[in-house]
Amino acid sequence: MNVFKDLVNFWRQEDLLSQAWQESFDMLDCSREMFIEAITLLRKDSKRKNVIALKKRDREINEYQKNVRRKVMTHFALQKENKNLSSGMVLVNMVIDIERLGDYTKNILDLAIYHPEKLIAEEISPELGKIERKILKRFKNTVLAIKRQDTEKAYALQKTYNNQVNEASDELVNGILAGKLKFGDETQTATIVLYARYLKRIGAHLKNITSVLTNPVDTIGYKAKEPTSGDTIS
Repeated sequence: MNVFKDLVNFWRQEDLLSQAWQESFDMLDCSREMFIEAITLLRKDSKRKNVIALKKRDREINEYQKNVRRKVMTHFALQKENKNLSSGMVLVNMVIDIERLGDYTKNILDLAIYHPEKLIAEEISPELGKIERKILKRFKNTVLAIKRQDTEKAYALQKTYNNQVNEASDELVNGILAGKLKFGDETQTATIVLYARYLKRIGAHLKNITSVLTNPVDTIGYKAKEPTSGDTIS
């Protein structure tokens, strides 16, 4: 019995590319859960061990990324013809951005560890609270757009990123740097700047993720053309 041949046939039957797509969805869900919990921990007097435990969930996201890459590579290594090559490339691009979501969430958790008080965004700054709410909503809608292959929702999320997140974050941070906005002591002010920047970067990576639905592979992460009805990941 040729064990390797049997193993190869098993891999083919299981359709590794389909598995990789499903794991990318699971990875996105995991990153969203981690982000929501991070904000919850910011808002209360969290025990350090709880925050550190959540930071370790980033390892799950890293493992998802490795698994997706491995399955995509194995899938194409076993194919006589490289069909669905663009799908594999889209997947590899997408999981890079999802992994970065985990990294920035860990940065937010560092604020929960080292900031001496609870960080309730809207109580410190209405502008910061608004950005936080926008990111929470955009995270949810990004997950829905990817899972449903909803190109119209993906385009709408990209189109509104600059106004809802990018410009809002820059205005807040630049106002602080210019001395026009002040928020208590230096620690509080530094925390606001960092948090606003982390939220902006999370928003940018969410935008990149939605671009897999609207853009050709070579322009993923860049400005999208308005999609036509019925477009899906290719």
